[in-house]
Amino acid sequence: MASSPAPSPAPSPAAPRAAARVVGVDLARAVAIAGMMAVHVLPESSTGWPGRLYDLADGRASGLFAVLAGVSLGLSTRRTPPGARPRAAARLGVAVRGLLVALLGLALVSAGSRIAIILPYYGVAFLLVLPVLWWPARRLAALAAAWLVVGPLASFWVRAAHALDATYEQPTLLDLAHPAELLRTLLLTGYYPVIGWTGYLLLGLAVARAGLAGAPAALRVLGAGLALAVGAWTTSALLLGPGGGLVRLAELGAAPGTPWWTFHGTVPTASPWFLAVAEPHSGTPLDLLHTSGTALVVLGAALLLPAVATRSLVPVAAFGSMPLSVYTGHVLALAAAPGDAPALLAAHVLVGVALATAWRLAAGRGPLEGALSAAAAGGGRGWGGVGGGGGGAGGVGPPAPPR
Repeated sequence: MASSPAPSPAPSPAAPRAAARVVGVDLARAVAIAGMMAVHVLPESSTGWPGRLYDLADGRASGLFAVLAGVSLGLSTRRTPPGARPRAAARLGVAVRGLLVALLGLALVSAGSRIAIILPYYGVAFLLVLPVLWWPARRLAALAAAWLVVGPLASFWVRAAHALDATYEQPTLLDLAHPAELLRTLLLTGYYPVIGWTGYLLLGLAVARAGLAGAPAALRVLGAGLALAVGAWTTSALLLGPGGGLVRLAELGAAPGTPWWTFHGTVPTASPWFLAVAEPHSGTPLDLLHTSGTALVVLGAALLLPAVATRSLVPVAAFGSMPLSVYTGHVLALAAAPGDAPALLAAHVLVGVALATAWRLAAGRGPLEGALSAAAAGGGRGWGGVGGGGGGAGGVGPPAPPR
């Protein structure tokens, strides 16, 4: 007599938690995308709610995006089998992603928009984290903390010693003919110097390795973010106020509202007191730590949303699930039709949500994300391994705003 079929296994309770985890990351990334669009479109001198939105997103949106890049990297490589060969294949896949993202960024600069393109810097940062992809969470967290502090300090002293000024010319494909100068821009003097920004990716990687499933994990992320954001901002206020930093900087003619107080990724080397600043996109340790904290707050809050809320936010999650495609479309649209009105911001966000939702329903993964994943998988198979890993939570290689 034929044996009766085995009963179907009960659904694993981890399955809905894993799905919620990915949706939470997508929702957090949607916040970052909308924030970057606000910084790209709204003028810095905006008043009223556009001004408040600009101030809130300035610096923090790009930090959130960078941390989520590390989270995506961790999720996409978490199932890589142990062993030298599979991990070499996965590393090669990530390297392919990074190089393609960097090349896309160099090409987008030629589109003519006013946005400072971050993709070339991201591509290099992916290469720098390859050796530590499978470190445990605690080691990654310690490395991230050290990098966020030491990276900007090293940049400051190297640039001061060699009189390297900040670079405001964006690199293009033509700069590939001058690799030494291109690397100097990407590592030290550009808008998003990799020597500091790699710390964001390491932090996101640590968070992914620690695990995102369940309310306790989300609360830990949220609590750590609050402590980090408030602690860094408070430390800066104490150093600049009671510590005398503002007085010393004022002697150089630097004060809030002056040209010296406009930062573009690399802090001035005229005085070590600039390192006490936590202003958006100043590139100081306290700036990177504060924006790392705000990024963790947004991610933790998104992960804590109940299922009924995430189900109602499917279009928003779709918007956040294809960052490279949305970012590229946003850059090209601004190049074709520049503007700085709140209505233009609303148009970019709403059209982006609509197109992303339609594409998600019709085809799944975003077009550029799919192409990038296929290229990474092809590169990894060259080693007979597992390729570049999946595109967990929207894939590896998300873009970010100019500030």
